[in-house]
Amino acid sequence: MNEAPRRDRGPRDPASPLVGANIVVAVTGGIAAYKAAELVRLLDKAGAHVEVAMTARAQKFIGAMTFQALTRRPVFTDLFSLTEEAEIGHIQVADRADLVIVAPATANAISRLAAGRANDAVSAIVLATRAPVLLAPSMNVNMWNHPLTASNVRKLVDVARYRVVGPGDGFLACRWTGPGRLAEPADIVEAAAHVLSPQDLTGTRIVVTAGPTYEPIDPVRFVGNRSSGKMGVAIAAAAQRRGATVTLILGPSALTPPVGVATMSVENTAQLQWALADATKDADVVVMTAAVADYRPAKEEKQKLKRGDLGPKATVDLVANPDLLAELGKKRGTKKTPLLVGFAAETDDVIGNAQKKLATKKCDLVVANNVAEAGAGFAVDTNHVTLVDTSGAEDVPTGTKYTVAHRILDRVVAIRKAASQPTGRRGKPATSGKPKGRPRPS
Repeated sequence: MNEAPRRDRGPRDPASPLVGANIVVAVTGGIAAYKAAELVRLLDKAGAHVEVAMTARAQKFIGAMTFQALTRRPVFTDLFSLTEEAEIGHIQVADRADLVIVAPATANAISRLAAGRANDAVSAIVLATRAPVLLAPSMNVNMWNHPLTASNVRKLVDVARYRVVGPGDGFLACRWTGPGRLAEPADIVEAAAHVLSPQDLTGTRIVVTAGPTYEPIDPVRFVGNRSSGKMGVAIAAAAQRRGATVTLILGPSALTPPVGVATMSVENTAQLQWALADATKDADVVVMTAAVADYRPAKEEKQKLKRGDLGPKATVDLVANPDLLAELGKKRGTKKTPLLVGFAAETDDVIGNAQKKLATKKCDLVVANNVAEAGAGFAVDTNHVTLVDTSGAEDVPTGTKYTVAHRILDRVVAIRKAASQPTGRRGKPATSGKPKGRPRPS
């Protein structure tokens, strides 16, 4: 059997953890086996080296040739094949795996794995591997709800290497409705990426603000800005993948918050201020991505202002909003936590303005970008930023906002690590009132 390319098993890039990963997809005998083909396709598209193992019953639902065509590699089907086992193939497959995904994981397969049996290609690989194992259950709702199935799943999860994704809830092939559907292939891929990502933010509580604020003029009009919230949502998703407990405070936005991230929806600066006061009480890191309006109308009209009543010229009196980032810096004082990350959307002297903001707002890091630059402004999927802290400025090349988010978090991890080092005698590192309308939970 051809070997997938080996790779250095060092730390993976959290922005693309599947690239170069050796992943075994173990297919067992259930009707959802056909969905494993889409799972394999998505993993291959993400840059993983995919190998497939199948039980005999799985081959009754989908042919091995399908997976061989998708992976361009032979499919491991027979524990006693003279060809596949010439070099004890199942051990080699198990050993080079970075991750094994059992999808679908039927009730029978889960029971056999929990018992430690190794009487076919799939169970032998799972028992022999030292890699994490991701189970994607698929079965009848009553089988899933059976106490023995629950006991078997708990037994496997109690072994640190085993994780579970799904099952989903819905209409099943057996015509029952309830939990038991195989998780969507895209969700399994995301779970795989999470498993393979460095968990360097585990135990870290991060608050991320994102999107604009809308300061109402009347029930129809408002003072706002062009922020889409994409950068902040990307940071929230990236931090969660790296193990952080994330709270996202999201201004008006068409974006869907990342699954599993606690989200509070706000409209204006007053609501954002209230939400921050609550969310940052125990935060380790606060990332202020939100584009907060600097000013708000001095008076909010209760009725829509009519053009005919305003005449050819109209003015709106504005008053300054509180500087929320500066307030956080002042409140923190000389303490090291929470670590504060500010953003500076500039049109000129990007680094100079960021350095001023770093000092005046008492931040640990300022992420600056030129919003006039193509591919780095509002409402686009890419960004080009400069990371500015007391050690200097680092250019982060143009990339997707998700990739840029990980580069920002890399710097956050580095700053926190440096801050946790013991210091010498001279402070150097040693050598050895509630607003109207509370934020809405999403």
